Amino acid sequence: MSQWWCMTAADRPAQAASPGGAMRTRLGKAGAALAVCLSVAAALLTTSGQAHAWTLTAVAATIQRAELPPEGRTVLAKIENGESFSHPKDGSVFGNRERLLPRQSRGYYREYTVRTPGLNHRGARRIVCGGEVVRKPDACYYTEDHYASFRLIIQSP
Repeated sequence: MSQWWCMTAADRPAQAASPGGAMRTRLGKAGAALAVCLSVAAALLTTSGQAHAWTLTAVAATIQRAELPPEGRTVLAKIENGESFSHPKDGSVFGNRERLLPRQSRGYYREYTVRTPGLNHRGARRIVCGGEVVRKPDACYYTEDHYASFRLIIQSP
């Protein structure tokens, strides 16, 4: 019996041969192993020896503010200065239906369009900021693939 702990899909076979030559999936064992891995990881996340209630999310990457496209830096400046936006959806509540960002109450996240030069529509690039005060967000995230992935925006020192 093989045990799969924290392997990715590329590290483990998708199917394994069963007696008699028939193929069967290993989703049940792999799913259980993934649940164990996530539980152990959540239990081990600590800072300065004190445990914190972390929500595991798909936000693993970061991007420096200076690395954002110029249009993204402009959007952040507008958010911080309380300026208006040209697209009617900008500043609207982002529901986090994809569950890729840390879970928060509805209304915590707001989305903003990051214009893509050469397009005559909104495109896929967005900045999503979360916080109680719109002009002073707790965190902002950049997506260039219409919410399929996010990168936490880090303020350059």
